[in-house]
Amino acid sequence: MKDKIILRVLTLFGVALAVLVFVALAAIRNINRATAGSDWVNHTHAVIMEADALQSAYHAGDGALRTFLLTGDPRDLAATREAFGEMSEHFEVVKALAKDEAAHAPKFARLQVLFTERMEFAREVIAAREKNDAGTVRRLLAASAGNEAAQEINRLIEKLQLAERELLTARDKASYLQAQTTRWTVFSGLIINFLLLGGAAWLIRDDIAARKRAAALLGEANATLEARVRERTAELVTSNAKLLAENQERKWGNQALEHQLRYNQLIINSITDLVVVLTKMANVSRVNPAVTQWTGWSAAELINQPLLRMVRLKPPDGDSGPATADPISLALRTGREIHEQPAVILAKDGREAAARLSMYPLRDRDKVVGAVVTIHILTNPV
Repeated sequence: MKDKIILRVLTLFGVALAVLVFVALAAIRNINRATAGSDWVNHTHAVIMEADALQSAYHAGDGALRTFLLTGDPRDLAATREAFGEMSEHFEVVKALAKDEAAHAPKFARLQVLFTERMEFAREVIAAREKNDAGTVRRLLAASAGNEAAQEINRLIEKLQLAERELLTARDKASYLQAQTTRWTVFSGLIINFLLLGGAAWLIRDDIAARKRAAALLGEANATLEARVRERTAELVTSNAKLLAENQERKWGNQALEHQLRYNQLIINSITDLVVVLTKMANVSRVNPAVTQWTGWSAAELINQPLLRMVRLKPPDGDSGPATADPISLALRTGREIHEQPAVILAKDGREAAARLSMYPLRDRDKVVGAVVTIHILTNPV
């Protein structure tokens, strides 16, 4: 949960940072465009102003020329030459300013021709006036009066100014739209950032509230756990006391059982009769010392061996028929006891002795699991 909250907060801050970077880049780009647009507007104004100056210089030169033709005053001639010089300068400046605008190239080419012709006409008229050749002057003026060059020059300059004003209007509109775009971009970026920061603050506040709730629940759980631990500790103390008592009783019982087993073993070992413990399959599982002493076999040689290896049964007294093939196995299967069955004991060295055999089945929950056989020797071995 903690990792998810941190990841969400970092994501919101990352998005806010990205928005800020985007707004900054957009603002810088728009500022650069606005700067370029401002330079472009200034350039357009410069073209228009130079066109106005060109037109004014042309009219001033044309007026000064006519005045000189009437007065012949050298000052008017100087004014004429100065006006035509300024006209040439303004023409070069406006042509240089508008050189990147291909639409104006035909206009400047035509104006170049017209200005050249007009200046050539001015030189001819001035030369004729200085020579006081009134006929040539009147002829040139008459020819100029019917010439439409002046009107064409005015029309071309006006078209140039009109085109530049239209460009200025378009550029002003583009600058306005660019400024609007910049304002909306910055405003939208600020709103988005405020929303993102508000979302981050809400997540942090929600996380703090969740932590407080978790701390309260943890405190309650700890209190409950402590109570349960105390209860469980008391139960464990009681159980341990009971187990200690039971263990002590079991220890005493085991000691008593071991004592009883040793006592029983001593009793069995002290019996002079042969005592054999049989399994359910009538194999020897245990013998007392009297068996090994009388037969000469060791306990290891007799263990897991059939009892008939050292005992041969006879028919009961008064029974002249043959002995049962395996009355011990039959008695184990049926759980029947055998009392004083005549038998012959076989020693390891081949000796034999008459004996009486008794068998008592061993039961575990009504199931015969073995038997105890006692053999009483009646005669010395021969």
